[in-house]
Amino acid sequence: MSRKTRHRYCCVPDLFFPTIMLVFGLFAASCTQESDPPNVLFIAVDDLNVDLGAYDHDLVSSPHIDRLAARGVRFDRAYCQYPVCSPSRSSFLAGLYPEQTGVLTNQDSLRQHIPDIPTLPQWFREHGYHTARVGKIFHYGVPSQIGTDGMDDPASWSETVNPRGIDREVHDRIHTLVPNQFGGTLSWLSMDPEDGLHTDELGAAAAIRIMEEQHPSRTGTPLFLAVGFYRPHTPFVAPAPYFELYPLDQIDPVLEQPGDRVDIPIAALADRPRQRELTMERRHEIIQAYYASVSFMDAQVGRLLDALERLDLDDNTIIVFVSDHGYHLGHHGLWQKGDLFEGSVRVPLIVAAPEELRKGAGSEALVELVDLYPTLVDLAGLPAPEHLKGASLRPILEDTDRPGRATAFTVAWSRAAWMHPEISARSVMGYSIRTERFRYTEWNGGNAGTELYDYEVDPMEINNLVNDPIYADTLARLKQLMESRKRAAK
Repeated sequence: MSRKTRHRYCCVPDLFFPTIMLVFGLFAASCTQESDPPNVLFIAVDDLNVDLGAYDHDLVSSPHIDRLAARGVRFDRAYCQYPVCSPSRSSFLAGLYPEQTGVLTNQDSLRQHIPDIPTLPQWFREHGYHTARVGKIFHYGVPSQIGTDGMDDPASWSETVNPRGIDREVHDRIHTLVPNQFGGTLSWLSMDPEDGLHTDELGAAAAIRIMEEQHPSRTGTPLFLAVGFYRPHTPFVAPAPYFELYPLDQIDPVLEQPGDRVDIPIAALADRPRQRELTMERRHEIIQAYYASVSFMDAQVGRLLDALERLDLDDNTIIVFVSDHGYHLGHHGLWQKGDLFEGSVRVPLIVAAPEELRKGAGSEALVELVDLYPTLVDLAGLPAPEHLKGASLRPILEDTDRPGRATAFTVAWSRAAWMHPEISARSVMGYSIRTERFRYTEWNGGNAGTELYDYEVDPMEINNLVNDPIYADTLARLKQLMESRKRAAK
């Protein structure tokens, strides 16, 4: 320090030093707080439809998901890009459409097709984040691969946890439609709360431990924490008190309407063995078990939200809550997923950001899960990788009245081969677009059938309008939109 500089400082009366230091300290703390990169809590749920309180379901108890919706934005028209676990997850984690990832079945490997594309968590890791995975984020076969790495992507994570709870140890007790099958068919079990901790309970505990150990105030490193809950994926296993939330006489199953399937192409019907033969009693039991699993998962979400608040992380954490696809509980005679109807491709999506964005609002904008990657990169202030195909949802988070996409795009191989041998696996690809009012679907370029539904007059998709002359102009317009979307997603 020069003599002139020392003299200037020494001439400041001692009385002013405490005041100067206090102001400087507050300014520095403010700058540090403003410049701290946001943390990310990414909650991915398996096989969850929009039967939730936040989505105005009048029976399902989901207070913690509802609580999250009250602090963020609930997307009412969010759509997956493939209604099966691995293709959907690979799509939104890579920021690409399914045919671009090459993952079109649960057996396909993301890295086999796109070895050099950075995934969403990998991008955050490469930009200074500690990235942690708990449970199922990339694909796991459920329940057989619970407790393993499954089809994980090691390059994406700084650390991983593979919880395995009591639900994985009781397969001999599970009720199932097909003996010795639990994941691909309807199966369920109500358990005594004293039996032990479930996988999702252990997962929530592990996630909270990571929040504590990797707290940015301790490590100086922002946290990207991805938590994958297994419920409500089959088997629907949950503690008995969650079953008691849903008395059987309060459950009103959706029944297949007479003549509903007459105008539906065979390729569109993802039937599974024994699922159209269910008695009313069995339907009540299965739906009860599904909703019990939803409420059990919701309780684990609540534990994560409580931990964020306790650890003072909630004010600087972006929270995403999403399901990989929707789920049928009897509509069109269908159960589970894999088709291109609204119930299978529409998903719950809630985004809560720490910035001054909209809170407790709903958006009817059409959005896709492929938009998640660019959204999180945008909110975190990171540069965007060049390969991304989605669009940031930040404008909608700032103003929920903004319009979204003109169309939401979803693809799927026909799963009709389950019950119809004339439809061979991987021979008939279905493409579907959802507009604000319509859904247009074609199978094998239309050679295996087409569908058109007008949700303004037919929200249950009962009448296929492709042959109705009144809708000829609409059909022609939607076909053009479909071709445009197909080209962009190849």
